[in-house]
Amino acid sequence: MSHLTENNLTAQTLEYPVCSEWKENPEGSMFHLAHMLLVLGFMGGSGFYGSLYMFSFLTLGFFCYSIWAWSDPCTTDSFSWTFALFAFCLAQVVHGSYRLRSVTFDKEFQDLYDHMFKKLGVSLTHFGKIVECCEGDIYTIDKDHCFAVEGKTSIDKLSVLISGRIRVTVNGEFLHCIYPFQFLDSPEWDSLRPSEEGIFQVTLRADSRCRYVAWRRKKLYLLFAQHRYIAKIFALLVRNDIAEKLFSLNEKAFDTRGFRYDLRLPSFCHGPEPEIENTSESRPVLGQSETKPTERDS
Repeated sequence: MSHLTENNLTAQTLEYPVCSEWKENPEGSMFHLAHMLLVLGFMGGSGFYGSLYMFSFLTLGFFCYSIWAWSDPCTTDSFSWTFALFAFCLAQVVHGSYRLRSVTFDKEFQDLYDHMFKKLGVSLTHFGKIVECCEGDIYTIDKDHCFAVEGKTSIDKLSVLISGRIRVTVNGEFLHCIYPFQFLDSPEWDSLRPSEEGIFQVTLRADSRCRYVAWRRKKLYLLFAQHRYIAKIFALLVRNDIAEKLFSLNEKAFDTRGFRYDLRLPSFCHGPEPEIENTSESRPVLGQSETKPTERDS
């Protein structure tokens, strides 16, 4: 009998408690606000800005949840957990804000990123390392001043034009112009190995007031050694810039007959072939070639 009584008591304790009556008043506004903020936080996307958005709303949500849990005098567990989650999310927001400062650039560097690096999928973090390599400096060339002089200026950096226009000449003859967000010295950079030194074979003169960014060769090669991804990005940009310069020269090149050279068809770049002359000396040769088969038949 006692055994049955113990079983009944155990079954009653295992049963889920039934709510005797509903609360007349709903939970406070802080409880509902906390859940709304949490929902908005969990809707955050991926990536740097998505993470910052998510943790910002989660921080506000868990903070409101902590205030609501503090008002419950019966337990401290809910307040402890929500406050711990609030502190964790707040730390993530502070860390993300610190990283955001390191990927915020001046207008000229932001334009450089938008025009050259963003389309290649380069992250702001990697671009920040590129900016650090040039120490965030922007240089100025006044009108009619030279960036490089033919046969005198050494090749010791890689530069990109930010604004203005540069005229390129060789022996006083005009070759082409360099426009914003094009390299100033990509052919010279690509023609030298890291251990080699050289001088410019062309003159670069400013047609207007110009602004450009420059990376020293040693620092840039050190950055390439540390980050192979950045080295591949620069190799792609430099070679693409050289190709654009070659095709700009191709538009101005004509042969003696007035035809435009095409760099994609090397055979077309050769001079005109001499025409075959129909002289009397050539006719016996044709005759001999015609008579030889008949002699063989005989």
